[in-house]
Amino acid sequence: MSLQLYFAPGACSFVPHTLLEISGAAFEPTMVKLHKGEQNEAAYHAINPRGQVPVLVDDGQVITQIVAIVLYLDQKFPAAGFLPTDAVARAKALETLMWMNNTVHTTFAHIVMPHKFSDQPDVQAQLKTYNTGLYRGLLSELQTLVVTAQAAGQTWLSGAHFGPLDGYALTLTRWGTLAGIDPQAYPSLWAFVLHVAAHPAVARVIERERLQLNLYKPA
Repeated sequence: MSLQLYFAPGACSFVPHTLLEISGAAFEPTMVKLHKGEQNEAAYHAINPRGQVPVLVDDGQVITQIVAIVLYLDQKFPAAGFLPTDAVARAKALETLMWMNNTVHTTFAHIVMPHKFSDQPDVQAQLKTYNTGLYRGLLSELQTLVVTAQAAGQTWLSGAHFGPLDGYALTLTRWGTLAGIDPQAYPSLWAFVLHVAAHPAVARVIERERLQLNLYKPA
């Protein structure tokens, strides 16, 4: 099979995983078990020396980084309408995608992997606490995006078609539950996430990755 996606369950690779499933194209989903350190093995580094997911391989061509993969899939499957074609709408969708990737995603990394940003235990603890507070605010921003889209009559965040923003919204909200944030504190966002999860293709990916949407446990 020429099209292959390397993914880790629950990681941001969920986004291209859903796009491939929705496209209807034949592809090989290959799991990388991050908790077992498979991303650090020589075999995986031969594919992606940075040891990250997702990785898309199409006919031998290796593509890394989620935004690059999304743009590639959008061009490869134009009929799916993953991103708007109108110039302004497309730019706004990419603006949100990049914010999700370079701001919300990075803030979460400071919560669950503070050791990547400091080798001092007290600083790591401070990073986790501080960024959890920031993440709550970012989820509020995400909820505002949902409310605004729905007020404009949009079924999905970037318009009439399911796209990367929708899969990323689910992922980021689910990550919040891992950080001890109750998703029901964001009712419009949580309702939207459940709407995304009910999409048949997304449901298949959730089953394949064996994901539980809400991992929040009250203190």
